Amino acid sequence: MLNTISITSLYVLDQDAALDFYVGKLGFEVQVDQQFGPMRFLTVALPTDPGHAVLLELPAPPSVSAEVAEQVRDAVSKGAGGGHLFFTTDDAHKTHAELKERGVDVPEEPVVQPYGVDFGFRDPFGNSIRVAQMTPPPSA
Repeated sequence: MLNTISITSLYVLDQDAALDFYVGKLGFEVQVDQQFGPMRFLTVALPTDPGHAVLLELPAPPSVSAEVAEQVRDAVSKGAGGGHLFFTTDDAHKTHAELKERGVDVPEEPVVQPYGVDFGFRDPFGNSIRVAQMTPPPSA
């Protein structure tokens, strides 16, 4: 059966701006940056989780038709593109402060939830990002 997720795809409107954000501000590393015919195949991953890459994909042919691509670009620019990333961290407050220092717009403060401490923000294209410091489950 299935073993792992290897690539998650997010629509971005500018792959170079996406690189600046995901690599320059969030600390990802480029895994693949290749031109395949009409498309640039660009994946990044966290150095601590190289087995799970994020494809920073332009909404354009060949993945979608030109007509649909325009609709997807419009939805993405409104924050309705459906892209979501969920990260864990050992210290939500420290991570929040580090992201702000790196110039990430993080409008939410860390909040205690039943599962831990979390906060959220959006990438420059409207994709939702959540960061959580998980509370260990109670021992049995």
